[in-house]
Amino acid sequence: MCGIAGKLNCDPAYPVDETIIRRMNAVQAHRGPDGEGVWLDGPIGLGHRRLAIVDLSPAGCQPMGNEDGTLWLVCNGEIYNHPTLRADLERRGHRYRSASDSETILHLYEEYGPDCVRYLRGMFAFALWDGRRRLLLLARDRFGQKPLLYAQTPDGLTFASELKALLQDPAVSDEVDESALHHYLTYGYIPAPQTAFRSIRKLPAASTLLWQDGRVTIERYWTLRYTPKLEIGEEEATERLLTLLREATRLQLMSDVPLGAFLSGGVDSSAVVAMMAEVMSEPVKTFSIGFDEQSFSELPYARQVAERYATEHHEFTVTPDAVAVLPELVWAYGEPYADSSALPTYYVARETRRYVTVALNGDGGDEAFAGYERYVAARLDARYERLPRWLRERVIAPLARRLPESTRRRDYLRYFKRLALGAETSPERRYARWIILMDNALKERLYTPDFRARMSGLDSLSLLEDAFAAADSPDDIERAQFADIQVYLPEDLLVKVDIATMRHALEGRSPFLDHELAEFAARLPVQYKLRGRTTKYLLKRALRDYLPAAILYRPKQGFALPVGHWFRHDLRQVAYDILLDPHTLRRGILDGNAVRALLDEHVSGRANHGGRIWELLFLELWFRTYVDRPRAALSGPASGVI
Repeated sequence: MCGIAGKLNCDPAYPVDETIIRRMNAVQAHRGPDGEGVWLDGPIGLGHRRLAIVDLSPAGCQPMGNEDGTLWLVCNGEIYNHPTLRADLERRGHRYRSASDSETILHLYEEYGPDCVRYLRGMFAFALWDGRRRLLLLARDRFGQKPLLYAQTPDGLTFASELKALLQDPAVSDEVDESALHHYLTYGYIPAPQTAFRSIRKLPAASTLLWQDGRVTIERYWTLRYTPKLEIGEEEATERLLTLLREATRLQLMSDVPLGAFLSGGVDSSAVVAMMAEVMSEPVKTFSIGFDEQSFSELPYARQVAERYATEHHEFTVTPDAVAVLPELVWAYGEPYADSSALPTYYVARETRRYVTVALNGDGGDEAFAGYERYVAARLDARYERLPRWLRERVIAPLARRLPESTRRRDYLRYFKRLALGAETSPERRYARWIILMDNALKERLYTPDFRARMSGLDSLSLLEDAFAAADSPDDIERAQFADIQVYLPEDLLVKVDIATMRHALEGRSPFLDHELAEFAARLPVQYKLRGRTTKYLLKRALRDYLPAAILYRPKQGFALPVGHWFRHDLRQVAYDILLDPHTLRRGILDGNAVRALLDEHVSGRANHGGRIWELLFLELWFRTYVDRPRAALSGPASGVI
C-alpha cells in the first residue's frame, strides 16, 4: 500500500523535472511513510511513497525494474494471489529478485502485456513504463479500491494516487469544473471520470489507460455479470459462499506487519471477523467507533461480536467537537465529498493505526448480497406505482405532505414520504430518490440565476440511468446493485475508506470485494439475495452458526453521523456563519436567501436538511482550501477556514 506518481513528456528530448516528482511524492507522504523512491529516464519520471506491508526489505522498494531495466513499475495495493502466480511464472523461467507481490506484475506483463491485469486478484493501481515500446500502462483494480487520477497536459501526461499531487505539476490546469460541482450536489460525491478540476480525470475502476506516441486509449477489462444464473440449491450455495468468503479472508491476511479489523457490529464486518477468527492462530484485533447519541451508535452490537470471538477489542467515540477536524478532511479528500461518515472513518483509522498497519473491513457486502434497505424500498416503490393514480395523487400524496420531518436515525414515516411524493416513472429515477442528496428542484431553488442558467440541461441522473442500462440483468434490484457497484461503491464508499485509512498510513482490505466471491454472488438467483423484506438472505443463512440472530436480523443502521441534530444545536452557528458569509455567496453558485431559508427550515424542525447542510459546508471549505489559496500553498490543510 503506497502512493504513486509520475509524469511523461511527449517529446523524448524533454526530460522530466525531478523536483516535480519530489513534490508529488511529498504531498502524498502520508500514504507511504516508510520510504521514497524516484526513477527518471529522460521524458519519463516515476515516484513512489512506500508503506511496507509485504517484503519489508530494500528489495521490495519501488520504482521497481525488471532484470534488464526495460520495464519500470510503481504500484499501490496488494496482489493476493501472487504466490500462485509467482510459482507459475518461475516455472516459465522468470527470476524474482524480491518477495514483493508487486514484482509479479512486471513478470506478468512480460508474459501477457497489458492483459496482465486480468490475472490479478487483489486491489491495485499501478503505472508500468515499457521502455522498448515507449508505452505507459496505467491500471486500476476491478472495484476501484485504489485510486488513480491523471491529467493530459499540452506536453504529456501526469498521474498520481491523489488529486493534490497532480496540482504540484504546473502544467496541470486548476480550472474548476462547474458541471462536476453540479453532480456533486446531487450525489454528495463527483462520479468518475470527472473531478472538481476540468483537466484532471479519474481512471474508472476495472480499466486500463495506454499511452503510446501521444495517444491515450482507455479500455474496461472486466464487468460484473449477473447472467447466466447458477442452478444451485440453497444448501450448496450456502457452503460455497462460506468457502469463498473464508478463502478471500485468508488471502487478505497476507502481511508481514500487524493486522486487525474494523468492527461496526453489522453483518458484513462481523462476518469478516468471524472468518478471521477461524483461520488466525492469535486473537483478532478489532476496532469500533460510536457516538454519544445512542440511536446512531453500534458499539453494543460490535461488543457482542468481539466477546463471542474473544477479540482484542478497542472502542472510540465521536462527538460534535470533532468538526474541528473538518479542514483536515477537506484537505485529505481533495475535492468536494459529502459523506459525513468520512469523519468517524477518519477517527477510527487514526486510532487503529496505533495498534496495526492493516485493517480488514466489510465493504462490498451490501452491494454484492443486496443488503441496503433501499433495495426493499425500490421493490415497494415499483408496487406502489401500480396503485391507481387517483389514489396516489389525491389521497396518499396530500397525506404525506402533512407529515412532519424527523432527524431520528430510523423513521418509517420519512420513508413513506419519500415513496409517496415521488413523481418519477422509470425504475432508475425512482431508485435515485433513495440515494441522492438533492433533486433538480432543490438545486434550482438554491442556485443563483446565472449558475442555474449555466447548468440548464445538464441532468446528473443520466449517470445513474447509464449504469442501470449497462447491467445484463432484467431484474430492477440487480440493476440497482450493479449501478451501486459502478457508481456509489467506487466513488463514495471506497474513496472514503482509502483516503481515511491512507491519511494515517493504514491499509484497508475488503474480503467481500474479492472478485471471485462477487462473481458468485452476482449469478445467484435474486431471491437468494433479497427475499421479501429480508436483505442478504443467503449470507445471513450462511452465518447462522457464526453470528447471533441479534446481529444478523436487526435493522441495518449504517455508519452515518447525527448531523441533523448537530446542525440544530452545537454546529448551528457554524453553518450560518460559513454558508451566509459574503465571501461564500460571491462565488455566484448559491443564492443567499435560498440558503438561509434552507437553514431556517432545518433549525425549526420543518425539514431535515442535515446531510445537505454538511454537503454545502464541505463545498465551501473545499473552495477555501483548493481554490482561494495559491498553488504554492497546497502542501497541507488550510488554517482559519472555519
